[in-house]
Amino acid sequence: MSEISIEIDADKVGFDPDRLARIDRHFARYVDDGRLPGWLIAVSRAGQLAHLSTYGCRDVEHDLPVEADTLFRIYSMSKPITSVAAMMLYEEGAFELKDPVSRFIPAFADQQVYVSGPPTAPVTRPATEPMRIWHLLTHTSGLTYGFHYATPVDAMYRHAGFEFASPKDRSLAEVCDIWAGMPLLFEPGTEWNYSVATDVLGRVVEVASGQTLDQFFSERIFGPLGMDDTAFFAAEADHHRLAALYIPTPESGIARMDAMGSAALKPPTTLSGGGRLVSSAGDYHRFTQMLLRGGELDGVRLLGRATVDYMTQNHLPGGAELEQMARPTFSETSFSGMGFGLGFSVVENPAENKVLSSPGEFAWGGAASTAFWVDPREDLTALFFTQLLPSSTYNIRPQLKQLVYQALVD
Repeated sequence: MSEISIEIDADKVGFDPDRLARIDRHFARYVDDGRLPGWLIAVSRAGQLAHLSTYGCRDVEHDLPVEADTLFRIYSMSKPITSVAAMMLYEEGAFELKDPVSRFIPAFADQQVYVSGPPTAPVTRPATEPMRIWHLLTHTSGLTYGFHYATPVDAMYRHAGFEFASPKDRSLAEVCDIWAGMPLLFEPGTEWNYSVATDVLGRVVEVASGQTLDQFFSERIFGPLGMDDTAFFAAEADHHRLAALYIPTPESGIARMDAMGSAALKPPTTLSGGGRLVSSAGDYHRFTQMLLRGGELDGVRLLGRATVDYMTQNHLPGGAELEQMARPTFSETSFSGMGFGLGFSVVENPAENKVLSSPGEFAWGGAASTAFWVDPREDLTALFFTQLLPSSTYNIRPQLKQLVYQALVD
């Protein structure tokens, strides 16, 4: 179990403690008025945890509080971990970023692009550009999610059993072959669309490494970093630590979602590197510290410094921002003033984004309203954990940013 506790007085790393207290007062209201079940917030500076707070319940019905060792479904915060795994293999020469995905998953050869028509009889044309590894890392692959409900291609995913998850009896290799048989939403590299691309990237990791994704994560990332709480499911001995999952309701504020939440209690058939991991604040804090320190933590190096710097640059074609390239569908980031790197959103223009932040700050979040960001300029990381679907319910993330940054006084 990864321990997490305050390591330094906030004022010694440039925070005003009274201003930091505003964070907890603000988000306590979300619990007091029934909008959230409970939360955990962790803020570090200069590599040391300066603020750690919890409030409310991990299980409202049983009056169990959020604690430092509570486990959370991090959903899409799995994606940066999968992206790191892929770039570790990239550093070993396993592939080039321009390599076609079909080199590792042959079903992705000869892709078709959607042109028109209903999901049952689509009109398509052959893709002129192969889907490449960098397209997967940047969500410019042309793949999609069934839950977008925006296009006939999304509907094809739903009809095949892919809305919020994969069919229970399908392996990662099988679901990738199914997705490869569906038309792309657009020519790879021409637009940005949040999608199953990171799941496909997880399959590339499996093929390139010769290991299953859970084995690679365990042996190459979680074990070396001491992330003992992070896995594709919560072990039976830890079920009591796993927070319950909730959705908002107009009647009672929140309602428990055991039907969906219970999936985290057992091993999945599909090893989804895009959205299946369970983790703790202590574990994910170690992951963000590794990124902040240029790929190394406590003598364990996963990535070279230049690789982390490269991953956290804007890789959208022509230096475009998401506002220019992204389809207007759900995502874990806002679009104005934002670019996208290899697995992370990247702040390009804080003034345009209209949220207090730093250029070069990189981040991502999860569907149950979890979030993190890493700010190399301010030598700062922040984590927010709760369990409320969907993450677009409230403006938690920009509010957390403005409250963290206003507390900096050095």
